[in-house]
Amino acid sequence: MRAEGVRIQNLCFSYTPGKPVLREVSLDIQPNEKFGIIGPSGAGKSTLLLHLNGILSGGGTIHIGETPVSPETLAPVREKVGLVFQNPDDQLFNPTVEDDVAFGPLNFGLSPEKVRERVKTALADMNLTGLEKSAPHHLSLGERKRAALATVLAMRPAVIAFDEPFSNLDPAMVAQLVNLIKALETTLVVISQSIFPLIACCDRMAILNEGRIAAVGSPKALAGNAELMRENGLDLSLYRGVCEGLFFKMGSDQVKL
Repeated sequence: MRAEGVRIQNLCFSYTPGKPVLREVSLDIQPNEKFGIIGPSGAGKSTLLLHLNGILSGGGTIHIGETPVSPETLAPVREKVGLVFQNPDDQLFNPTVEDDVAFGPLNFGLSPEKVRERVKTALADMNLTGLEKSAPHHLSLGERKRAALATVLAMRPAVIAFDEPFSNLDPAMVAQLVNLIKALETTLVVISQSIFPLIACCDRMAILNEGRIAAVGSPKALAGNAELMRENGLDLSLYRGVCEGLFFKMGSDQVKL
């Protein structure tokens, strides 16, 4: 399936009356774009993500390509949009990795031959070849995250949406996942509280705070605006100080590494 854009217009949502979680959110994400959404805890990031394939439904409109997200279009929308949840255990529920990756294509009615082909390709893309018969709960966290992504890749979606993909990963696994995300050839929406991985893998980024879009731009430009980041609960001064201490000596003299 070819990549498609995501157009969100004036999206509003509340879990309880009088307490809005999303307030007039509008975003235009281009086909094949890698788009990051960052914000403090409670900003509404996961709530926004769950609207992309109709798990939640609020006011305003969302289009995946030319298809509106509505109760009448849930089947084609969910074929177009794959969600990768923060906790891979929410996505892996079959006896083996192979069964989990095959689950989506089988439910879309693909032939057994096509399913086998997609499973093989998705596992190879995620460096999981040889673990087909493994029980998901026997895998490491990094392997389970990659297996969860493989379940989505096997469905060949037009849009892949990630919910906090870098959480609870050590630096080596974050680097591996960043490289995997950068290599994906489809439209990506990545929400995270970790700005440095987003800078590494996204073309553009939005700051979401208190249910509103505070800014949209290049990740480096937004991260470099210290005042903007502080105003939106994303103060990077601690990290800046640590990095300067690690890589520089008393100003601009670079440490030999």
